[in-house]
Amino acid sequence: MSTTDAGTAIDLRSDTLTRPTSAMLEAMRTATHGDDNRDGDPTVMRLERLAAERLGKEAGLYLPSGTMANLVAVLGHVSRGQEVVVDALAHLLVTETAGLVGVAGAVPRVVDSNAGRYDLDALERALAKPASRLGPGLVWLETSHNWTGGRVLPLDHITAVAALAHRHGVPLHMDGARIFNAAVALGVGADVIARPADTVMFCVSKGLSAPIGSLLVGSAEFIGRARALRRMLGGAMRQTGVIAAAGIVAVDTMVSRLADDHAAARRLAEGLAGIDATLVDPARVETNIVMLDVAATRFDAATWESRLAAAGVRVGSSGKAQIRLVTHRHIDMAAVERAIGVFAKLA
Repeated sequence: MSTTDAGTAIDLRSDTLTRPTSAMLEAMRTATHGDDNRDGDPTVMRLERLAAERLGKEAGLYLPSGTMANLVAVLGHVSRGQEVVVDALAHLLVTETAGLVGVAGAVPRVVDSNAGRYDLDALERALAKPASRLGPGLVWLETSHNWTGGRVLPLDHITAVAALAHRHGVPLHMDGARIFNAAVALGVGADVIARPADTVMFCVSKGLSAPIGSLLVGSAEFIGRARALRRMLGGAMRQTGVIAAAGIVAVDTMVSRLADDHAAARRLAEGLAGIDATLVDPARVETNIVMLDVAATRFDAATWESRLAAAGVRVGSSGKAQIRLVTHRHIDMAAVERAIGVFAKLA
């Protein structure tokens, strides 16, 4: 389903808006109904094995959300009072800080970065001279990087960060909510990106179009502890096969089509830059997220958001000058051209 119809709103707020495919719905209809919190459900266990296999890890754990999966990772790696070394615009800080601090009792240690890429000298200093007496418990990476516009970490940077962390005896966790977008952008398997990390989280409910869920992968020993932590947080579920079935279809069949979303995002960025070059640099659009800077325009971000919505284009605003646009399976090229036209009229 697309938004080609001129009477249909174009919703660019997030790729979490994707709806399950017919194949997913059929898989859900015929799924097993085991109790994931007791004896286990065969469909859930199959999804967990598939996730671990695709990311090159020993084991996987299915959770209701990426936020919970990231929190379980923190709890599994970090003792209360230890530092989590993280960049200032990581989703962990922008959106998930309450869990990091209030639930895990961890201390965020912000290190200088650019589009999620650490200044390696600053990272070395943070690891060698911790601010907390308990020291660093975890180093955090995010790819693709949400709040810098879906930017993708270079493989050599991931390797360098992992080497620094491990040299100091600190594990590395990767927030890979959109790791398959990063993999498509780099032209490699997701396992190549995940290899240096000790644990990785990814979502099936964003561009992959499944309705619910995220996976946490890592060593068998870590995932065993993570399973207990999931229960502690209230994330243990019952007849979960009906939603895990959609996740299997998502991982098996929906990765390669993410390239279409990337192409739509690039065209959107090019069209908007053609209207006003201050809005966006298309060269910085690497996956399916376009971040606009409206500081030089006549409207602030909130006004842009409301005026665009009135014209049939829904976007998300952040602060006074930032708008985020996210392409996904329901945004085809015709919808992109319509959106560009609406921006042009308002500009």
